[in-house]
Amino acid sequence: MSMTVDAALKEAMAVEGAIGAALVDYSSGMSLGAISTTKELDLTVAAAGNTEVVRAKMRTMDMLKMNDTIEDILITLGRQYHLIRPLGTRTGAGLFLYLALDKTRGNLALARHQMRHVADEIEL
Repeated sequence: MSMTVDAALKEAMAVEGAIGAALVDYSSGMSLGAISTTKELDLTVAAAGNTEVVRAKMRTMDMLKMNDTIEDILITLGRQYHLIRPLGTRTGAGLFLYLALDKTRGNLALARHQMRHVADEIEL
C-alpha cells in the first residue's frame, strides 16, 4: 500500500510524542511537505539544517570508501530526539524523512520502526 506525501507525514506524526515531521530534498534543502504540532519548531529551518547533516555523513562515507547506505541518523537533544531517514526507493533518491520527537513522551524504537514503514510506503 503506497501513501501520498501528506498521508506519509500524517502517519509519521501518529508516533506517540511526535512534534514535527517533514519530507526534505537534501540537494536543495527544500521541504516537500511538513506538519508540526508546535510553533517552537521551525520545520523550514530544521529541513535546511538537517540537509547539511545528511550531506556531511554522505561525504564522510565516500571519503572512507564505505559501500553502504544510511538507515537513519539520530540526534539526541536534552528534550527531543531528531530522527532523519533517507529514502532508499528509486523515486525517493535525494530525499529524507525527518521526525522530531518529545523525549519524555516518545518511544525511539517505535519511532524508528514507523519511519522505516513510512519511508518504504511513500509514493512520489
